[in-house]
Amino acid sequence: MGARAILDVTVVLLDDGPTSTAIMPVEIFSFAGVLWNQLHDSPPEPGFRVRTVSVDGHAVRSPYGLKIVPEAALADVARTDIVIVPTSGLELTPKFVENRALLPWLRRQYEQGAYLVGVCMGAAYLAEAGLLDGRLATTHWAVCDQLAQRYPKVDWRPDLFVTEDSRLLCSGGISGSNDVSLYLVEKLCGHEVAVQCAKALLLPMPRTHQSGFSMLPVSKPHDDPRIRTAEAYLQANFRENVAIPALADRAGLGVRTFVRHFKAATGRLPADYLQALRIEAAKTMLERDAKPIQVISSEVGYDDVAFFRSLFKRTVKMTPTEYRAHFAPLNVRGQAA
Repeated sequence: MGARAILDVTVVLLDDGPTSTAIMPVEIFSFAGVLWNQLHDSPPEPGFRVRTVSVDGHAVRSPYGLKIVPEAALADVARTDIVIVPTSGLELTPKFVENRALLPWLRRQYEQGAYLVGVCMGAAYLAEAGLLDGRLATTHWAVCDQLAQRYPKVDWRPDLFVTEDSRLLCSGGISGSNDVSLYLVEKLCGHEVAVQCAKALLLPMPRTHQSGFSMLPVSKPHDDPRIRTAEAYLQANFRENVAIPALADRAGLGVRTFVRHFKAATGRLPADYLQALRIEAAKTMLERDAKPIQVISSEVGYDDVAFFRSLFKRTVKMTPTEYRAHFAPLNVRGQAA
C-alpha cells in the first residue's frame, strides 16, 4: 500500500445517545491501516487522524450514566475531512435547542468539502441543517416516518443500511455506525484496507441494501435530480436489462439528451454504470457467499458466465475465484472450494 494523505475525522459527542454510535467510528477509523499491520508485524499505515469533540468541550453522558470527555469543542475545529454525528435523545426538538451550535458548524464543514455522516438518528441533525433536502438518506426504521413528516423534502429510504449522496452519508440503527465507518474506510482507503480493518476487529464488512447493493458508489457526486431518479431505478433493478429509452422516460428527457446528462452527472454512460453496479454486487457476494461463480454471475445479471468472468477480470484485475480467495472469510472460501 503506497503512502497516502491522512484524513481528519471529527466525531461529535452528544448527550443521551447510545455511546457506541460515536465510539465505534472512533475505533474503526483509528484502527484502519493500523491494527491489521500490528497483528502481522508490519509498520502501521494510518489512514485517519481521529478527534472527539462536544458542542462546548465539556463531558457528555449517556442515558445509562457513562461519562465521556472529549478532546475539544466544536469551535476548536476550523476544518475537518469527515464529521460523524451520532444519535442523541429521542426528543428531537429539545435536542436541537441544546445542540444548536452544531447546525451552522455542520453547514460550514460541508461547504468546505467535508463528508458528513449521520449515524442512526444523527441523520436528523443533517436534515435540520437543511443539507438533506432533495437527497437520499436513511435512519432507524422505527423513526423514519417521524423524520419523513418533519423533513418531507428528504428522500428517506429505511430499507437501506447506508446511503451516500453528495458527501452526505447516513446509516440505520446503532450498528450502522460500523457499516458507515467501514464503508468510508473502503471508499477513501481502498477495499483491502477496509477488509483488513474488519477482520482485525472481527466485524463484518458493511451490510448492503437487502435487494442488491444500491448504495455502492459507482458515480461521482452530482446534483441533477433527473439523473438521480434514473440511478435509483438502475440500482434497484441492476439484474435486469434496462433499456435506455425507459431510463430517459423516467428522467423526463429525450434519449440523446438523457445520455449526455447522465454522462455529465455520473462520469459514466448508462451501460457502463449498470456494468459497474453488477461488478460491485458480484464483489460483495464473492466476499460473503459460497455460491458457485455461475450462480453469482446469473444473480447479478449475466447468464453467460464466460463473459462475466472476462468482464470481472478486466475490471477488478483478478478472476472471481482469485477475488474470493483474497477477500472472503475462511469459512466462505472453505465452502466454495
